[in-house]
Amino acid sequence: MMQAPLRFCPVCATSLVEREDAEEAGRLRLACPDGHWTFWDNPLPVLAALVEYEGRILLARNAAWPEKMFALITGFMERGETPEQGVARELREETSLQADEVKLIGVYEFMRKNELIIAYHVKASGEIRLSPELVDFRLVAPEKLRPWPSGTGHAMADWMRSRGLPFEYADLPRPVVTDPAA
Repeated sequence: MMQAPLRFCPVCATSLVEREDAEEAGRLRLACPDGHWTFWDNPLPVLAALVEYEGRILLARNAAWPEKMFALITGFMERGETPEQGVARELREETSLQADEVKLIGVYEFMRKNELIIAYHVKASGEIRLSPELVDFRLVAPEKLRPWPSGTGHAMADWMRSRGLPFEYADLPRPVVTDPAA
């Protein structure tokens, strides 16, 4: 059974039930038994920035992550903005950097979290000042990147491939920076 943010219909307060959606080849959905409301459980759009800053790639560590775990800048798209505007806003909010150039890398599934990742290569400028959400960052030479085999790691691999950079996927779910001078 899927998890819904609500247990009751927001229209009539009746308990939601699991039912087959005839128009969706029998896919199970939580819904109001009287037909007022359906929990679609659609993937959430997430924006990711592979940030190029002064010729290196910025990887950041979230406050909740282990010490050596670094990844791309990510965040949720907000109502009323394009993905390009959203990735520029997230970059500014999390690092204080200005997005000078924003180019799509690709779109990637992240089924484990029911997300759809829209990844961009962002050339940025300014002075790095991390938000409280982030506790550390590394600037890594593009040829030393080690993409991870899921989500935003595939975006990094595609970006490297498009530039003719050789790479191997890391064995870890996220890159570990082993050479701080990278």
